Amino acid sequence: MALHTDLPIYRTGVRLLDLAIKVQVQMPRTVKRALGEKITQHCVDMLDLMALANATQRDVRAGHIDQLLTRQRAVTVLLRVSHDSRYLSPKLWADSIELLGSIGKQAGGWLKTANKAPAV
Repeated sequence: MALHTDLPIYRTGVRLLDLAIKVQVQMPRTVKRALGEKITQHCVDMLDLMALANATQRDVRAGHIDQLLTRQRAVTVLLRVSHDSRYLSPKLWADSIELLGSIGKQAGGWLKTANKAPAV
């Protein structure tokens, strides 16, 4: 088992967290707390779930990956709301969709592997 910091999905998650912080800084004060902090917290939770999924046994791993995918969808929705409300620049929106898509694909593949593998 590799360290979670060596996983490509974790490195992508760190880039997404960095982007989420930039998004929060860009937001107007009126929504920074309600929307910006929520996006950032979901990204932190995703990183935590990546580390947990990497460290747990196969039978528990799928649950962590499911939660990771749930957070990924939540971040996508929150960023969509931010973009539609013009709190988020088109450049950051495009970058975030690319990163979220990558995380979704990697987590989906990880989930298939976790579900296929026999329980130890």
